[in-house]
Amino acid sequence: MFRTNRRDFLKVSGAALAAGTVIGMPHVAKAAGGKVVVVGGGPAGATAARYLKRADATLDVTLIEANDSYHTCFMSNEAIGGERTVESLKVGFDGLKKAGIKVVKDMVTGIDGAGKKVTTQGGQTFAYDRCIMAPGIDFNYGSIDGYSAQAAETIPHAWKAGPQTTLLRKQLEAMPDGGVVLMAAPPNPYRCPPGPYERASMIAHYLKAKKPKSKIIILDPKDAFSKQGLFIKAWTELYGYGTPNALIEWVPGAKNGKMTKVDVKGMQLEGDFDKHKGAVINIIPAQKAGPIAFAAGLVEGAWCPVNLKTFESTKVAGVHVIGDATLNVAPMPKSGYIANSQAKVAAAAVVALLSGKEPGDPAFINTCYSVAGKDYAFSVAGVYRFNAAENKIIEVQGSGGLSPIDASAEDKKRELAYAHSWYANIVKDSWG
Repeated sequence: MFRTNRRDFLKVSGAALAAGTVIGMPHVAKAAGGKVVVVGGGPAGATAARYLKRADATLDVTLIEANDSYHTCFMSNEAIGGERTVESLKVGFDGLKKAGIKVVKDMVTGIDGAGKKVTTQGGQTFAYDRCIMAPGIDFNYGSIDGYSAQAAETIPHAWKAGPQTTLLRKQLEAMPDGGVVLMAAPPNPYRCPPGPYERASMIAHYLKAKKPKSKIIILDPKDAFSKQGLFIKAWTELYGYGTPNALIEWVPGAKNGKMTKVDVKGMQLEGDFDKHKGAVINIIPAQKAGPIAFAAGLVEGAWCPVNLKTFESTKVAGVHVIGDATLNVAPMPKSGYIANSQAKVAAAAVVALLSGKEPGDPAFINTCYSVAGKDYAFSVAGVYRFNAAENKIIEVQGSGGLSPIDASAEDKKRELAYAHSWYANIVKDSWG
């Protein structure tokens, strides 16, 4: 029943967002009231809060977020490349408030699973019947010797959008023509698998227009990456990849691309064998679940294991974990659309559980667009479902796929329009 051609899939998935529905949000019985606390106002947390209220208006839903607003990481590479402003990535929480959700600006510092209470830095305590956590990601700065949160103020990661995005953009603008941009890509798993390579594309797009004597070098611990064939083709067509004057160079792990040390003052990255000096350096370090996940005892290793049917933590009963922080959800990627889809599954499960019903077996949808340059984009799409017999997530065969490698110029331009439409729809669907 999931079979469709790829173009129809993209249209359907975009329409699903526009209509505020998705495969992961089945019909559920209304709960008899109850209190739900949602922690985190990103796409996962915001979507969960909205869909809890949509499923049952009698629920008392409180969302706790440390910031006044949120900058989307998806589409932030366009801002770095000069194709949109950082301000255009900013979303607020008024839509959630209008939906009847209590939005509290504070930082959650602890969760008492036994007492069913959330505590905050501001000294507040919130009781809950169920809690949904969207902790997001944090960085393992120690994965590159010499890198730290303080060093990131000089050598940005820009993997959390906002001031870091602005910093990287300003550094590119200040760099002299002929300067080299170095990017240290992260090891798996990490937020948005194609993201570093889209960023490299958009930096090359900027260099081509403004600083054609410059180049970007991607230093990668991996030997392969998401959508690699499509990126290489785009880099070849747009940026001379593989030629002496290429604006992009990719150095895989097999060719000493893994960087182990940074000299912040000297603006130099070092591996076991090679050293690279840059005018601008972008380090995207190894990643892990956000700090509150560790404080709450939700983590196993670096990420949070969950019940794949309900997204309830396997470590703390009554607490559901969604979004990039989850551990055992492969082959689903850590993407914005998957965060949105997981949020709907968790919201449906919470409403069912509060009403004494058994949650249904969920399915999930994902579309991930990558912008490579002017009028040039491509995507990957897929449907995933929970296989109860094997207790794992599987990808539904024939449900999506990659953009064709031989797509026409018109198709690439159309995919860019789809990407911008998808962005507007997911922002509306998540934050209202």
